[in-house]
Amino acid sequence: MAFLKSDTPLDVLKHLVVIGLAVALLIFGFFFVYLPITTNHGETIVVPKVTGMQLDDLEDYLDDKDLRFFVDDSSYNPTIRPFTVLTQDPAPGERVKEDRKIYISVSMKRPPVIKMPKLVEGSMKNAQMILRSYDLIVGEIKLVPDVRQNAVLKQLVGGKEIAPGAPIAKGTRVDLEVGDGLGNQEFPVPNVVNMPADEATTLLVGQGLQVGEIFYQEPEEDELEGTVVKQRPIAAPGASIRMGQLVDLWVAGKEPIKALPK
Repeated sequence: MAFLKSDTPLDVLKHLVVIGLAVALLIFGFFFVYLPITTNHGETIVVPKVTGMQLDDLEDYLDDKDLRFFVDDSSYNPTIRPFTVLTQDPAPGERVKEDRKIYISVSMKRPPVIKMPKLVEGSMKNAQMILRSYDLIVGEIKLVPDVRQNAVLKQLVGGKEIAPGAPIAKGTRVDLEVGDGLGNQEFPVPNVVNMPADEATTLLVGQGLQVGEIFYQEPEEDELEGTVVKQRPIAAPGASIRMGQLVDLWVAGKEPIKALPK
């Protein structure tokens, strides 16, 4: 065992070289021989496209390719066949190791049940946005006489009112009854001719009417400035008007100068 003797510095150097070579050989053997054998290093599988497939066919299909799957999400779409694969991860074409899980989402057989949102008293536009956000279908919008213009008065499913919080399946059609802004109460057209314009406006608003256009004109000899000299519709015998309708006014004199905001 003369080689193991370290009587000289050269012997020590020989020993260090031998030890270094042994360590390098062990590292090389572990990473480039042992690990590839035990982990199938370098052997990968191309992920196939499984979207559009049926769930029943997926297990055998992936078993043949040494892959597995896991359903981690689901959603409902009435136009898609139930249990159809909608998404997958990893994507088709990626390379993975043997026995890798493919995470998928599938279409549900029945729509999920949610709570009916409250639409009544809100605006028609807001109701439509809410229905779409809840995956509900905007059905018939029926205008009914009511002074609350574009306000939702009733929410219905199948012709029957549905209360907020009631269970409803996604994809259900919801109909709305919406106010037309006019109302259904008719009464004789009020006569505001010869009244001061401010009093005429107060009277019209107090009776549930809206003041439309106000036209100013030069007063005639017998007309007082600032009074109503004409109105549309006119207060003729038998003439009627509904709540919420407009009444245009013609006023004698010049239009008042509006004060500038401070």
